[in-house]
Amino acid sequence: MSDKPVKSSGPRAASTRLLGDIRQMIEETRAAVAVTVNAALTMLYWRIGDRINQEMLKGKRADYGAEIVSTVSRQLEAEYGNGFSAKNLRHTIRFAEAFPDGGIVSTLSRQLSWSHFKEIIYLQQPMQKEFYAEMCRLERWSVRALRQKIASMLYERTALSKKPAELAKLELQALREEDRLTPDLVFRDPYLLDFLGLKGAYQEKDLEAAILRELEAFIMELGAGFTFVPRQKRIMVDHDDFYLDLLFFHRDLRRLVAVELKLDKFRPDHKVQMELYLRWLDRHERKSGEDTPLGIILCAGKNSEQIELLELGRAGIHVAEYLTALPPKDVLKHKLHEAIKRSRLAIENRASDVVDARGASPAAAVKENLTVHQKGKKKAKTTRNPRRRDGE
Repeated sequence: MSDKPVKSSGPRAASTRLLGDIRQMIEETRAAVAVTVNAALTMLYWRIGDRINQEMLKGKRADYGAEIVSTVSRQLEAEYGNGFSAKNLRHTIRFAEAFPDGGIVSTLSRQLSWSHFKEIIYLQQPMQKEFYAEMCRLERWSVRALRQKIASMLYERTALSKKPAELAKLELQALREEDRLTPDLVFRDPYLLDFLGLKGAYQEKDLEAAILRELEAFIMELGAGFTFVPRQKRIMVDHDDFYLDLLFFHRDLRRLVAVELKLDKFRPDHKVQMELYLRWLDRHERKSGEDTPLGIILCAGKNSEQIELLELGRAGIHVAEYLTALPPKDVLKHKLHEAIKRSRLAIENRASDVVDARGASPAAAVKENLTVHQKGKKKAKTTRNPRRRDGE
C-alpha cells in the first residue's frame, strides 16, 4: 500500500457545484423576467386596443376608426418600430373586443403569450375563445399545439360545446377560479385516430395493437393528464375472468379511466359490461383521495337517443365514436354542429321538465345539471367499503 498522499480534488468539486448553482440562478431569473415581460407586453396590447376602442366609439363611424388607426400607427411605427403597425393595432382592437375583462387578461397573460392570444381572438364564438384560453393556460400548450387543437375542432368535440351557454359558462368559471376540470371538459366525441394507419378490414386486437404502437399519439388525442396503466387488465369476479382493454389514470380528475374498444356500433349490453368493470375497479383499485372510476366506450358508431335513454352519464360512462380516417373538414364540421344542436335541445328539454315539475327557474335547472355529478361524487366517497385497504 502506497504512503503517497492523494491530491485533494475539493476546490475543483466546489467550483463545479458553485458554477452549477449560479447557472441555475441565471436560468431561473431569465425565465422569471421573460414571464414578467410577456405579461407586461400582453397587458400593454390589451390597454392599447381598449383605448382605441373607446376613441372609435366616440366617432361612431367605421371610416373614422380606420383613419384613427392609420394615423396613430404611422407615428407609433416611426417612434417604436413595426410592432405598432396598423395591422398589429387592429390585432389589439380585436383583443380588447374578444376579452373585455382586463382582470381575466391579466391572469391569463402569466401563461399565454401574445402569439397565443392572436390565435384565439379571431375565433367566432365567445365560448370557444374562453375554452381555448383556459385549457391553454391549464395544460400549457405551445402556440403550435394550440393551432393543432383548434384545427382538430377540439372545442366542438367536447361535451361543453353541446351544452346551453349558461351551463357552459358555469363550467368554465369553475375551471378559471379553481382549476377544476370536469369529465365534460376532458372527454371528446369523436376521437380522431387517423394516425393509427388502419385501413380495410381489421379486428379489435388490431385496433388495440395499433393504439399501443402509437401510444404517445393516442394519449395526446385523449388529452393532457392521462397516464397509461396496463392493457388487458384482468378482472376476476367469482370464478370468471374478464379483461379490460385499456386502463388509464387522469391526474387532474384524480380518477381511473377504463377504455373499452368496440368494432361495431354501441349496444346496450356494452353499458352492462362497463358498469361491471367500473364497480370492480372502484372496489379493488381505487385509492384514498381518488374519485370513482370513469369509463370510455370507443365504438364505430352510436345511436344518440339510445344513449340518452340509458342515462350513461349518471353511471360515469362516456360513449364516443372513433374515426380511423378523417372525412373532409366541412363534413366533420357539419356533423359536429348537428350533434351540438341535438344535445343542447335535449339538455334544454330536461331543464324545462324540471321547471314544470318543481317551478324552479331555468337558470336553477341548468345549474342543477352541473351539480348532479358533484353530488354523485360525494355520495360515492361516503359509501366506499371501509374494510378495503388502499392499494389492494
